[in-house]
Amino acid sequence: MRVYADPINGKESSIGEQIVTAYFERKAVEEAAPEQYFTQLASVKMMPKNSGKTIERYVHIPLLDDRNINDQGINALGKKIEDGNLYGSSRDVGTVTRKMPVIDENGQRVNRVGFKRRKIKGTMQNFGYFTEYSRDSLDFDTENDLEQYVHSQMISTASQITEDLLQIDLLNAAGTIFYGGTAQSDAEMTETSKVSYEDLARLSVALDNTRTPKNTTVITGSVKVDTKTLPAARVMFIGPDLIQQLRKMVDYHGDAAFIPVQKYGDATTILRGEIGTVDQFRIVVNPEMMKWEGAGATVSDDKGIYTTEGKADIYPMLVVGDDAFTTIGFHPTGTNTKFEIIHVKPGSGNASNADPYGKRGFMSIQWWYGFMVHRPERIALAKTVVEL
Repeated sequence: MRVYADPINGKESSIGEQIVTAYFERKAVEEAAPEQYFTQLASVKMMPKNSGKTIERYVHIPLLDDRNINDQGINALGKKIEDGNLYGSSRDVGTVTRKMPVIDENGQRVNRVGFKRRKIKGTMQNFGYFTEYSRDSLDFDTENDLEQYVHSQMISTASQITEDLLQIDLLNAAGTIFYGGTAQSDAEMTETSKVSYEDLARLSVALDNTRTPKNTTVITGSVKVDTKTLPAARVMFIGPDLIQQLRKMVDYHGDAAFIPVQKYGDATTILRGEIGTVDQFRIVVNPEMMKWEGAGATVSDDKGIYTTEGKADIYPMLVVGDDAFTTIGFHPTGTNTKFEIIHVKPGSGNASNADPYGKRGFMSIQWWYGFMVHRPERIALAKTVVEL
């Protein structure tokens, strides 16, 4: 006799393994991928089993960098100097010329340099939630694909929570921060603190000085191995409220600074959510972009900007350079970051003292998330107010 299955007791169908649940989960993962904006820029590091909850790695500082401060240096005169990075990050002609590693005919012990590295670390946290339901809620519901919908919502919500966690971490990790107008802090931001074309041009120069690459690697599909490299691209994330303000922005010559994506892009070269470019930034609109409500200065209602309780709202324009951060996941096989779903259906196998008739079931989802920033100087944040 052919039987369907008794998955609670580990018995499979006599005709073969059932795939509907696996199909639901796979389809939900594929549907969630288009809603991931920050995740498409992340490199992923898997935490192996039995290795604790903290992951550490070394970041080596280039020789010609001001951060490479050490006590190993000997200059061209054979004298010990404070650091062994030659002329560091200096671009002053005099400094660079004076500290060039010249040697004479005799050689001798001159121009010794030293190298530094720093240790970075990230920690993981377990997240999860669950839902309960009755057998009747499935058997008598007029929507015959209700179970598929629940699967989809469980995974898409987990994906959105992960995106929100990542966004918060990126906003907090920014090592290069600009303010619109003349403001120097959140508390000084008023109706005049709108980011201008010149502000974005200066931000681009600041990223050039930190050697932030203009090539960006993005994840294009629902699996981490499906990637492509976008040339000459520094990605800037904004919220929908900023779209019109950017479209009205003009450059130094009074011309429109915003170039819409349809004038330069095609399906193989644009990012998810990309709407255009301004200066050297490719603009991506994230519908879930956050803001700091009421974090600015006190302004009156007639100033024409968004406020909360009489104080200016501050909106982020977030730039993420290539290889600036890693998200940390956990999976015993070390192959991919996955959500773990436990689904116990109603039935005799689920009967207990609390539910002697086996009428209730539940579905839970859990996952691990961690964040580690490699190069905070490659994460830039321009803070602006937004016109009504």
